[in-house]
Order: sequence, then structure tokens, then C-alpha cells
Amino acid sequence: MARAGGSGRDKSVVATALAGALLVALGGGCGADPGGEQRAPIGALGPVGSEQAVAATDVATTVPIPDFLQHVFDPADFSDPTTIDNPYYPLPPGRQFVLAGEANRGEGELRHRLVITVTDLTKVIDGVRTVVVWERDINQGTQVETELAFFAQDDDGNVWNLGEYPEEYEERTFVGAPSTWIAGGPGSVGGVHVSLHPEAGSPAYLEGKVDDIEFFDLAQVQKTDQHVCIPLSCYDGVVVVDEWDPLAQPHDGHQLKHYAPGVGLVTVTPLGGDEQETLELESTSQLSAVELADVRTAALKLDERAYQFASAVYGATAPAGQD
Repeated sequence: MARAGGSGRDKSVVATALAGALLVALGGGCGADPGGEQRAPIGALGPVGSEQAVAATDVATTVPIPDFLQHVFDPADFSDPTTIDNPYYPLPPGRQFVLAGEANRGEGELRHRLVITVTDLTKVIDGVRTVVVWERDINQGTQVETELAFFAQDDDGNVWNLGEYPEEYEERTFVGAPSTWIAGGPGSVGGVHVSLHPEAGSPAYLEGKVDDIEFFDLAQVQKTDQHVCIPLSCYDGVVVVDEWDPLAQPHDGHQLKHYAPGVGLVTVTPLGGDEQETLELESTSQLSAVELADVRTAALKLDERAYQFASAVYGATAPAGQD
């Protein structure tokens, strides 16, 4: 569910704009703790309601990512990466989530459905074995995107997003996979998707950044221990995460994602932006062995197609397979 947006802006101009914004965030706007560590202000680079969100509108992907936005990635910290049991984003093989709602993609609010299925396949990316997740994006009953996403859990229990292969369709016709990215490639950085120990008001963090496709997702925990009810069920202990793309501000707006312990993502609500996507968890189930085998076959076909349609990015990876 990451967002990748294009831009025709002059990179030198936006680089200067972002550099200024980062100087504010890292310089006068920061304080030093007693140990001398430089810390960014909470919400630097644009959480909900922040003036810094405006300053971050003109962002150049070529500007280095400040350290305060990043978790340190080290393959040595992933001793059991395919066991993803973070309670806020559990991904056991065969688990399927269906989220349904509406999205405005230029034709008014239309029915929108997202089907997320955890396969029993893995793929090594940037030195880490990841779990292959198959996502299908359906508008008005028609598939507009089918995607492989690659997740791994570090030894601290944080779930990382390390790449995506999204095929795009228009009127049921395949039009390409221009937003493909793989962590560790040139200008491609993965990030933490869901933390094990979310703290409200903690600094913003990087979910992923890819220079070539101008993909840049940031997030910040807004609330914890919330009570949320949707038609499917009510949930306690919910974590609310604000997610946004500073490259697309204000076009994209923000998304508030609600994660329930033991379940995962249960709602997505928009704050501003043009698309205004809303989603609620409609069902969650565990696939049978036969159903999982069908999913495996479909995911392997997508993995094979990626070497044809996104070879420049995907070609450095070994094919997905079962451990």
C-alpha cells in the first residue's frame, strides 16, 4: 500500500527547498540531550497539522535522508526474518485479509477492495530473506494492480518493507510495472513498516525511499491504546499511524492507518489529498492447503514476469521460492 508519485519539478530547485527544510529540522529546531545526541523535533518533515508539512512539499529524492528518519538496516539483525509475528502486523503463511471501501481516482468515489494474501514463498533482498505477500487492488470489480511485496522482521520485532513489484492495469490491459523497487539497489532504501513498540508522538520515520520513481513514504505514530469499531468487529489497543508522501503534498494528503493487536491493519482513513481512500477490514481468514497452493502458483508467475517487465531493478534478485 505504499504510494509512488511522479513529478516534473526541477530537481535543483526542489533540492534547495528540501535542504532548507532539513536545516530547520536538524539545526535551530532541534535540541540536544545530555549525552550530546542531536535530535529532530517530533514530527519533522510533516506530520498532521504541522507547519513543517508545508515546508516539505517540495522534496527532491536526491537529497540524502537525515539519520533521524531512519532505522539502522543491518542484515545481521535479521536472524529469523520470515517469522513475522509482530502483533500489529502478523504475516503467517496462508493468512488473507480483505479490506473494502471507496477511493476517488478521478471519477468520483468508487468501490475499492484490497486483497492481501501471505504466501509461503520467500525471496532474498539486500541480504535478508523476506516473506512474499501478494496484493490485489480492485476498483469497481476490476483489477487495477497486482503486486508482490517483500517483508521481513528484525530481531527487535520491527517489520520492514524491502521492495515491491506492482503491475498496473488499465481497462483490464497490462500497462507496465514502473513503480518496481528493491531495497539495496541504486537510490533504493527500505524502511520500517510497523514497529513492535509504537510510541505516540515519537519522531517521524522512513518507510521507504526510491530515487528513480520518486517514492518517499514517511510515518509517525499518532495514538496508541485506542478503541476502534468497524462492522466486522471492535478492537482494543489499536495503534494509529499517520503516513504521508512529502513528494506528493498536498496532492496525496495523509493516511491514518489503524493497526489492531493480533489482527493487523483494520482501517485506513484519509486526511486531505485528492484520492480520499477509505478502507475497513472486511474479512480475515486462513487459507486451506489447496488455496495456498493456488496463491503460490499465482505469485510465482508474477515473480517470473518481473524479470521480464522490470529486469533493470528486479534482475539482481534470485527467484522467489519455498524454503
